[in-house]
Amino acid sequence: ALGNPTTDKLRVLFFDNTDPDGMDKVLAELGSELGQTLCIVISKSGGTKETRNGMLEAEAAYKQAGLNFGAHTVAITGAGSELDRYAVKNSWLRRFPMWDWVGGRTSVTSAVGLLPAALQGIDIDALLTGAGDCDQATRQPEITNPAARMALMWYYTGNGRGAKDMVVLPYKDRLELFSKYLQQLIMESLGKEKDMDGRVVNQGLSVYGNKGSTDQHAYVQQLREGVANFFVTFIRVLQDRSGKPFFVEPEVTSGDYLDGFYLGTRQALYEKGRESLTITIDSVTPRSVGMLIALFERTVGLYASLIHVNAYHQPGVEAGKKAAGAVIALQAQVLSVLKANPGKAFNPAELASALGSPESAETVFHICEHLSANTRLIKKGTGYLYSEI
Repeated sequence: ALGNPTTDKLRVLFFDNTDPDGMDKVLAELGSELGQTLCIVISKSGGTKETRNGMLEAEAAYKQAGLNFGAHTVAITGAGSELDRYAVKNSWLRRFPMWDWVGGRTSVTSAVGLLPAALQGIDIDALLTGAGDCDQATRQPEITNPAARMALMWYYTGNGRGAKDMVVLPYKDRLELFSKYLQQLIMESLGKEKDMDGRVVNQGLSVYGNKGSTDQHAYVQQLREGVANFFVTFIRVLQDRSGKPFFVEPEVTSGDYLDGFYLGTRQALYEKGRESLTITIDSVTPRSVGMLIALFERTVGLYASLIHVNAYHQPGVEAGKKAAGAVIALQAQVLSVLKANPGKAFNPAELASALGSPESAETVFHICEHLSANTRLIKKGTGYLYSEI
């Protein structure tokens, strides 16, 4: 949102998934610049597999280029964590502390977000000033508190049950990723099976969106005339660009059209009984982005209190990680059976039976299918053989 390719101090690239092809793409973009590249590894514990895998892949790339990975790398992590110890052991450049009570989705205004932003050249003091100003505004009585008003809107329009999805439509290219940020902040915080008293409530608020006006062509047709299972959060930015306006028609700019699309879409939805709220900012600056981040963080906390759930834990995420770990363990067992029987082809059902868990045959099939596509198994008819790499 705040980057400027012509003035940024550093170019920022991310490993944001445990996808080898995605990591190869980033490394290809760096090319010969790897030796002039700082690597920041961010993980509260160091045990999160996606982050760990990215670190190991980056470390291997640096070593392959004949570079000392530790001399190019810093950590943002909890004091004494697995990652902290690894950084000390391998003489990394620096370690920046992350508080244990800060969750990933609320870490933007901690070292997690501020260090990369500062290195890029973003004014992090202004970002924090905006967040601090919003913090003060959201500690006021409900009638003047913007976070309380937005939380009440969410509660009202979704009947306190998340009965309607929230479609986030920022009318600014720079805020294109804001809906994806809000998707994690809101859905991970509010999507809970049980409330604070242990009762099963299955709460949540689904979030999706992209940018206006581009994505009006993608789904505003349904928003206006289809299933009325949503409300819209518009984000309107008043300033089109810095500098002199350019007119595409007499006294009309491209920005006039963008604002016209926002106003027209809002009216068209209203005519069909579709509810919306609008957040207006003057321009996209470090201060205004800090305010937006703080506004939604506070709203999530207040809404969680209205529906009586804990916004600051994520048991479902941990369950997914445990399930993935079980699959990796099953894969190791599959490979063990195939290695112990060289030249013999097993189909997935036979492998599952050999492992004493015939009910896992479908998962074994998917494991074998993936390993075969990556030349680690050889497919023979309906069976699989171990492949020496």
